[in-house]
Amino acid sequence: MIAKTDNTRLLKVTLVALATLATAHAAAPGITGPTFNLTAQPAYLTQPDGRAIYSWGYGCNGTAAFAATLGGASFPGQNCPTMQVPGPTLIVTQGQTVTVNLTNGLPAAAGNTSILFPGFTLSSTTCSAGAVQGLLTCEAPPGGQVTYTFTPSSPGTRAYYSGTQGDLQVEMGLYGAIIVLPSSIPSACTSGLRAANVAVEGNWGERDFRLAAAAYNNVNACYDREYLFQFSEMDPTIHTQALAQVTAKAGCTAGSAGCSLIIPTEPYHPAYFMVNGRSMPDLMDPNYATEYPHQPYNGNPHMHPGELTLLRIIGQGRWQHPFHEHGNHVRILARDGNLILSQGAAANPADPTAALGGPLLFTTTTTPGLAMDGIFYWTGKGLNWDAYGHNPSSSDSNAKLPCTPDANGYNTGAAAQSAINYFEWCQDHNKPVQKAPFGDVASGGPVTLPDPNLFTNGPWFGGSPYLGPNATIRATGCYTDPLQHNTTGNCGQTGTTPPSGTIANSPSSEAGFAFMWHSHNEREITTNNIFPGGMLMMMLVDSREFVIDESN
Repeated sequence: MIAKTDNTRLLKVTLVALATLATAHAAAPGITGPTFNLTAQPAYLTQPDGRAIYSWGYGCNGTAAFAATLGGASFPGQNCPTMQVPGPTLIVTQGQTVTVNLTNGLPAAAGNTSILFPGFTLSSTTCSAGAVQGLLTCEAPPGGQVTYTFTPSSPGTRAYYSGTQGDLQVEMGLYGAIIVLPSSIPSACTSGLRAANVAVEGNWGERDFRLAAAAYNNVNACYDREYLFQFSEMDPTIHTQALAQVTAKAGCTAGSAGCSLIIPTEPYHPAYFMVNGRSMPDLMDPNYATEYPHQPYNGNPHMHPGELTLLRIIGQGRWQHPFHEHGNHVRILARDGNLILSQGAAANPADPTAALGGPLLFTTTTTPGLAMDGIFYWTGKGLNWDAYGHNPSSSDSNAKLPCTPDANGYNTGAAAQSAINYFEWCQDHNKPVQKAPFGDVASGGPVTLPDPNLFTNGPWFGGSPYLGPNATIRATGCYTDPLQHNTTGNCGQTGTTPPSGTIANSPSSEAGFAFMWHSHNEREITTNNIFPGGMLMMMLVDSREFVIDESN
């Protein structure tokens, strides 16, 4: 049964998720091969408005070999479900022979199903035993199985999805991602500054959750952190009709007269807009959260200043989704696993030092079926104030840290690798932001800090223009509410901003820089026409002492 829309629940869940954002992180969780035993099965997907939507999805057959992996490490209790949307992310290596065995567990009336692997050439020339030849590929009949074998010749991010009645089966949830890791990694990605970044993470107790040190065998494809985002939309009317017809034809014999679905997929009116199978605020909950048994992947990116963050982006639906990453442009490395090389480098694409020619994108428009890899980068350079609120005369040791520029102007030397201002842009060191500052920040800055009731009030940014411990307290000091005529803030060294005193980060005295990442199509940041929802998340740039734990 499909529950009616519950907008009260959406509001409550939104508020709860906003209060707990920093406790859940994302990455590129998936399962490793090279042999994958997948099923296609029905289940229900939950939505923030309270509805449970009948859907189809790929999943695992429950064998121990399919424990979820993250950065090459297994995590107990986070197993691949028997059905999930998106389907399991398949993690393989370039040059490795991959075998995918698909069992059709869909209702008989749904008919055959299959998987297309765009960009890969299948090794088999005939359908496996029990499979049948479909219009685009070999298909598994209800209760049957089909086997696909291929060898990826190049690394990168790609999509996979049903090749049978795609207008219905992809809409119902039969899609997923393949990540191909490069067989060789440039030495520049495992030495020098890149190695130092990994060491700094370790200094603060963080684990390395990357699947590899580079997305491609190219020095411009090194990265420090990665996230996979699969964009899709859902028209609940199609799903409701599918459930009604499957229920009415329960027990029919596959292939017999009348044992099929006749569901119009046009006109198309999606009401749910999803990233990794979830809508905001659900997508900010942890990976493998128990409340979403068939939607295990989240969308809640975090990073530290100076990190190269690899974004793996796939358009899995029927619409384009103009997704905007606030904070910086995204440098596109490749599309569908093909490096975008400069004109001179195109003559030798295997050269790991070849110059790339991908564009800087203000909006990563997710074309249906297209996958892209890009680098997002944020350092604080150009803010024209000290992002850490330093003051050399302060009694707070964290407020008077040195900044020694490297050849590129950043604080990355050996002495900086245990400091919270690792990768600070030294040109702005000791520059105050405030004309009449509070706390440890020196006077003489260019502006006055705004009213904390108006200044990006929320549990992430916290009203502070600074990173690091006590950043919020150093920025606020005593504050008198002009309307309530009461004094709040740091008068007794206990107040915080926002006025509610809630900071989602841990430790609670640390405030990060929050950048909203969202679709630029206003309808797509709603859930069933209720804002906020849909394709909306926050990228939180955390100070170094905030440990980003991507095991959940």
